Amino acid sequence: MIAHLHGRVIERQVESQAESIVLEVAGVGYAVATSAATMRAIQHVGAEVSLWIHSHHTQDAGPALYGFLERDERGLFETLLGVQGVGPKVALAMLSGLPRAELTQAIAGADIARLMQIRGVGRKTAERLAVELRDKLVPFPVAPAAGAGRPGAGSSSGGDPGASPLPERLQEAQGALVALGYRLPELEPVIARMDPELPIADLIKQGLAALRRV
Repeated sequence: MIAHLHGRVIERQVESQAESIVLEVAGVGYAVATSAATMRAIQHVGAEVSLWIHSHHTQDAGPALYGFLERDERGLFETLLGVQGVGPKVALAMLSGLPRAELTQAIAGADIARLMQIRGVGRKTAERLAVELRDKLVPFPVAPAAGAGRPGAGSSSGGDPGASPLPERLQEAQGALVALGYRLPELEPVIARMDPELPIADLIKQGLAALRRV
C-alpha cells in the first residue's frame, strides 16, 4: 500500500468536479486525485511536493490514489469514507466544498442544511455524517468559538469581568465544545471539574463523555 509520495509534478489538471496531478517519483508517474486545498498549494507544473496518500481499490475501476499535503486532511478524508454512502469522490467534494475546520464544525454541530450545500451530499448522507461522526471528529481542528482568544472570553463565570480567567487549556477545550454545539451554561460545571494539566484532546473527550451523561 502506498502511504506517502515525494516527487515532482509533471501534470496538473483542474476540472469543474475533479482535480488531479501526475507526480513523478523515481521515474514513475503516479496519477493522484487531490483536494482543492492541496491543489491550491501546488501552483504550477514542476513543483516538488510531498503528499500523504490514501490508496483506494474497487473491482470496477481498480486502484486509485488520493493525495493530501497535510496528514490531518488525509485522516479526515479516511474518516469520511467510513460513513455509508460516502465514497472517495464525495469525500473529496466535501473537503473541497468547505474549509476543513468549517466542515468538522458542520458535522459535529449537525448542521444538515450547511452539509447539503456541498455537491453530492443529500439529506440522508448529511444526517449519517452528523450521527456517525460527531464523536470521531475530536482529533480534528474545529472552528474557534465566537469570542475565543479575546480578554475575558471563556471565563468560568460566563463573562463576569471580576471572575478569574480559565487556564489556557481549559479555555481551548471550552471553545472547542462550544463550536461543537454545546452552550456555556451546561459547559461551565463540566469545565470546572477538569484538570488543566491534561492535553487538550483528552479534555475535550472528557467533556463530551460528561455531557452525554447529563
